[in-house]
Amino acid sequence: MRIGELSARTGVPTRLLRYYEAQGLLAPDRAANGYRDYEEHLVERVTQIRGLLDAGVPTRIIKEILPCLDGPDSILLNGASAALIEDLERYWAQMDAKIQCLSRNRDAIRAYLDTVREAGR
Repeated sequence: MRIGELSARTGVPTRLLRYYEAQGLLAPDRAANGYRDYEEHLVERVTQIRGLLDAGVPTRIIKEILPCLDGPDSILLNGASAALIEDLERYWAQMDAKIQCLSRNRDAIRAYLDTVREAGR
């Protein structure tokens, strides 16, 4: 697919997709005319990258862990430095705290909606 379609399907602007490519996070094929050609699996990859960036993980770390995003079979056991592991532990803790906060907020909103709906009957 072309860059515009990938952008439309992921909600990520084309300029960011080009940035991800420049950072080594995406490697689209090139057509004979030079246009980028993205494979179907890159839709999920872009979604993963966007989620990690939204969680505060910098592109330099995303690039290092990218091979692991495909599943446990692709993890390089000897490839993680102590600094990378420390960084990932910190980002994991930050994400976990955000998830817990979001879960509490979600539950509070659900309870509020249930109460309001029940009172309106």
